[in-house]
Amino acid sequence: MKFLLDVNVLVAWGWKEHSAHARAAKWIARERARPDTAFLTAPIPELGFVRVSVQRGAGQISVEEAANVLVGMLATLGDRHEFLPDDQPAKGFPPWCRSAAQTTDAHLCQLADSHGAKLATLDHGIPGAFVVPVS
Repeated sequence: MKFLLDVNVLVAWGWKEHSAHARAAKWIARERARPDTAFLTAPIPELGFVRVSVQRGAGQISVEEAANVLVGMLATLGDRHEFLPDDQPAKGFPPWCRSAAQTTDAHLCQLADSHGAKLATLDHGIPGAFVVPVS
């Protein structure tokens, strides 16, 4: 199975003080043990991780530091990680995408689907996405 990691999964996994850190870390560890699992990232989730990390740090974390944390996280996945260039146009949204707040989720779901993957998220409100289990 291939999973495109959403911003919220990356942020939870990357920061131990995040309320969902254990959830994300356990799931990633469990999936890494499966020989057929691949973890994908794309520009939007990677940029989102950096943006949210800097914002959460309230000036204590620089853009460069946040980017380095992400690089280190993804390095731990080794050859199980693949960067997925975003090759999908911003059109043809699914019927459930009815507001501006849903456009990125819809786009990432379509990107994942077009590459035989599922968007892995902590958000229960994204139709067709894989919600990382609590335990």
